[in-house]
Amino acid sequence: MADRLSARAAIAAVTADFTESTAPREDTEADGPLGWSGYADSRARATARTGERESVVHGLATLGGHRCVLVSFEFGFLGGSLGQRTGDRLEAAYEEAVTRRLPLVSLIATGGSRMQEGMIALTQLHRVARASARLRAAGPAQLAVLRDPTTGGGWATLGAGADVILALPGAQVGFAGSRVRPPGADPLAYTAEGQLAAGQIDAIVPPEELAATLGHWLRALAHRDPAPQPAPVPAVLSVTGLPRTGWDAVVRARSASRPRAEAYLDAYFGMRLPLHGDRCGGTDPGLLCGFGLREGRPVAYVAQCGTATRPAGYRTAARVIRLADRLGVPVLTLVDTPGAANDAEAERAGAGAAIADAFAAVAAARVPVTTLVIGEGGSGGALALAAPDNTHVTADSYFSVIAPELAAAILKRSPDQVHATADQLRLRPQDLVDLGVARSVVRPGPPGAGAGSTRTGGDGSIA
Repeated sequence: MADRLSARAAIAAVTADFTESTAPREDTEADGPLGWSGYADSRARATARTGERESVVHGLATLGGHRCVLVSFEFGFLGGSLGQRTGDRLEAAYEEAVTRRLPLVSLIATGGSRMQEGMIALTQLHRVARASARLRAAGPAQLAVLRDPTTGGGWATLGAGADVILALPGAQVGFAGSRVRPPGADPLAYTAEGQLAAGQIDAIVPPEELAATLGHWLRALAHRDPAPQPAPVPAVLSVTGLPRTGWDAVVRARSASRPRAEAYLDAYFGMRLPLHGDRCGGTDPGLLCGFGLREGRPVAYVAQCGTATRPAGYRTAARVIRLADRLGVPVLTLVDTPGAANDAEAERAGAGAAIADAFAAVAAARVPVTTLVIGEGGSGGALALAAPDNTHVTADSYFSVIAPELAAAILKRSPDQVHATADQLRLRPQDLVDLGVARSVVRPGPPGAGAGSTRTGGDGSIA
C-alpha cells in the first residue's frame, strides 16, 4: 500500500516552498448542518490528532522552479472527507489559481463525502466541479496525484477530472471505497495499477520521483504561448531514395527494419512525459501520446506505431490534442498505421465515433499541428491524425485511400494486378507532394532543418 502521509508531510515531500493561504471561515455549528450528535467532538479529536481544522490545506508553492496552487488532503482528519468547509477551501484554491493564472496541483487522499453532513457534504462535489470548470475555461492545467486512498467524490472530481493524473504505487483508487464494494469484486480494479491498465490514469510514480516529475509536468504545461509556432518537422531517420513504383513504396513502408515512432520521438525530444489511456476504460499500446520538451519548448505528440489504431487510441489522441490546444502548445503527429482497427471488438468500442472525435480535435485546433508520415498511411485511420495543411512524408512512406490489395479485390482484379493498382493509386511520397496532399518529402538532417518539397526526376529519384 502507498504511504499515508499527513497533508503537510505530503507537501514537504514535493516542495520546500509552500505558503499556506488564509483559510475560509470554519464551521461554527456545533454538530454540523444535520445536528449529527457527536460530530463536533469528532472534529475536535481530529484537530487534536492532526493539528488541522479541516481535511485540506492549500496555498502557493514552487515545484521544479514553477509556481502553482497546491492542495493537499489530510486523511487523518475524518478520512480526508469532503464537507461544507472542505468545499470552501477547495473553491478558494481553484479561485486563487484562476486569479493568478497558475496551474493547480492536488495531492489527494480521501474516503469521499462526509456522512455527518449528509447531502450538504455531497453537494460540495457540485462546487468543486464548477470551480474546476472555471479554471479549465481560464486555461491553466490541473494535475492530480492519487495518494492512498483516493475514493468517492474526491476521485470523481479532483482526481479523474484533472488534465494529468499521476498515482503513487499501491494506492487505492476508485469510486467505491473498500467497505462498499460488491462482494467478490476484483481488488485489482480498485488500485492505481488497475486504473492504469484501464486507461484511467496517466502514470504511476514512485514517491522519490514525484517532486521531479511534477516539476517536469509544470514546465511542460505552464508554458502559454498566445501565438505558438508550429512544431518543427522531424528529420528523416532513414537514408533512401524515392521509390520507383507504387508497390515499391508499399514494401518500404511495411519493412520491419524501417525506423518507427519510438526512434523518431527519442531523436526529437530531450524529455518525454507520456499520457496514457482514453479515460473511458481503454488503452492502445500502438499509440504513443504525451508532451515533450524540445530545446526547452513544450510540444504535444501523438504517434502511431505501425499497428491498426484502436478506438481507445483515437480517443486518447483527441484528449491530448484538445489539452495542447487549451494550453497553447503546438502538436506533432506521426502517422504510421495500416488503418483503423475494424474487427468486431473495435466496432463495439465505437470505432466510428472515436475516429470522428480525432478528426474533430485536429480540425478545431487553434494551435498549429505538424504531421510527418513515417510509414504506412492507411486510409481514414491515418488521415484522422494528419494536419490538413501541414503534412510531410518520408521517402519510405506511402499514403493511400485504401491498401492496394483491398482496392484490387473491390475492383475484382486478379492478384497479379495489385502492383499496377498501387501505381494507379498514386500513393508514393513524391505523388503525394505533386497532388498537394503533402507539403514535402523530408530529407535527412537535424530535426526541422531539412524539410522541403522535392522535385522528382522521371525515374523517381530526387532531382
